[in-house]
Amino acid sequence: MKRTIPVWLAIVAASLPVFMATLDNLVVTNALPVMHKALGASVEELQWIVNAYSLSFAAFMLLAVGLGDRFGRRHVFIAGLAVFTLSSAAAALSTDPAQLIAARAVQGVGSAALMPLSLTLLVGSVSDKLRPLAIGIWGGVSGLGVALGPLIGGAVVEGWSWEAIFWLNVPIGILSIPLALFALPNSFGARVRADVVGLLLSGLGLLALVFGIVRGNDAGWSSAEVLGALIAGGVLLLAFVLWESRVAAPLLPLRLFRDRSFTVANLIGLTFSFGIFGSVFILIQFLQVVQGHGPLAAGVMTMPWTLAPMFVAPLAGLLAPRLGTRTLMIAGLVLLTAGMFWLAGVLSATVPYETLVPGFVAAGIGMGLVFAPMSTSVLANMRAEDHAKASGTNSTLREIGVALGVAVLTAVFTGAGGKLTPTGYVEAAIPAVYVGAAVLVLATLVAWLLPSRARARAQAETEVGVGTWGGAAVELVNAGSLTAQFEQQHGL
Repeated sequence: MKRTIPVWLAIVAASLPVFMATLDNLVVTNALPVMHKALGASVEELQWIVNAYSLSFAAFMLLAVGLGDRFGRRHVFIAGLAVFTLSSAAAALSTDPAQLIAARAVQGVGSAALMPLSLTLLVGSVSDKLRPLAIGIWGGVSGLGVALGPLIGGAVVEGWSWEAIFWLNVPIGILSIPLALFALPNSFGARVRADVVGLLLSGLGLLALVFGIVRGNDAGWSSAEVLGALIAGGVLLLAFVLWESRVAAPLLPLRLFRDRSFTVANLIGLTFSFGIFGSVFILIQFLQVVQGHGPLAAGVMTMPWTLAPMFVAPLAGLLAPRLGTRTLMIAGLVLLTAGMFWLAGVLSATVPYETLVPGFVAAGIGMGLVFAPMSTSVLANMRAEDHAKASGTNSTLREIGVALGVAVLTAVFTGAGGKLTPTGYVEAAIPAVYVGAAVLVLATLVAWLLPSRARARAQAETEVGVGTWGGAAVELVNAGSLTAQFEQQHGL
């Protein structure tokens, strides 16, 4: 007799680890100035604390999806939970930047298994009737983790210690493992051979590329160390593309890029993440390092930025059928770009908070208008069996954008003489944020290459006619809801 699991319990089992993982990223960003003082971390080491997580997350996500299909999604999900929990404890016990960076890299590996598999497991745990509700709650919890990250991080760091942001993960992880075993039934997908060679080529290539950018100012851009790393990164990534075009079960199916909507949306995801999160890395430290606000105050002050996407993204999903994804994404990127140029233009040691608010609000609304339509565009013409790979590819490229953005904008900051002091920060931060804004201009121009609403509708009707669209894809075109996007990401 099949055991009946309460829906609320399945939702908690799938959502709690995701909340923990999404919360952790921005919690760490807000704690960077405190880590700088407590551990004596340099600017270079601070960016590795962020990028070690982003790079390992990006490198292992698609592999985690494949391993889940082959060995059981719940098995891989619980393994990811265990890795994330243990590495969080290791991060909390770190006594120097190198130990923390290593722990963060392992955290990224664990998170790579949590994020893509949690929703798939949740969907297999609830009835068709309750599926939209469960997915909507899952998405809301995930977004809440991102929105509350700076606020919770600021409160914990200021009220306790920077180590506490990692210790909080440990009891949650310990609770989540038996909960997942009880409430989330195991499932399998296509059992194909893992593309370990593709993982090594892409992971090492990205690591070498980011390492070269990070070391550029200190070692010299023409030094053997930097040139060697940049060249090696380029060669490895080229080898990755060649390998993926020939292997039977590729980590990243290159055929997906034949679709214009998918390709353009991923280019937007890469450049969007590059510009915005590189700027966030610079700006969130400005509030603490230069203006002397505590972590909690800095978290509260950035709430107009971090909370806005939670309210705007669902509206964007509802407006997508009327306005089209291209219109929404262009509007969002224009607002985001304007917000970044505003912040770079008004930035000074004595700038009043109310002067920063218009930039924060514009950036928050802009991000909300980009997130939902990006998922729609990525998956618009994908076959049901390609949804997980397509969604994973977009998430991977956005994480790569985060890592490259932090590396490049910090290189601009340090190259301009920037230091983590009240008097040595602003003059170097301004050109760095301007570079981030310029990359967002590029993202806006790329967005114009998305198929128009009329063309997208005609293509959708054609695809439906030949039977290559799943039911959720049709629902997404007709309704444009966030729930449908989450369903389609996992081939429902």
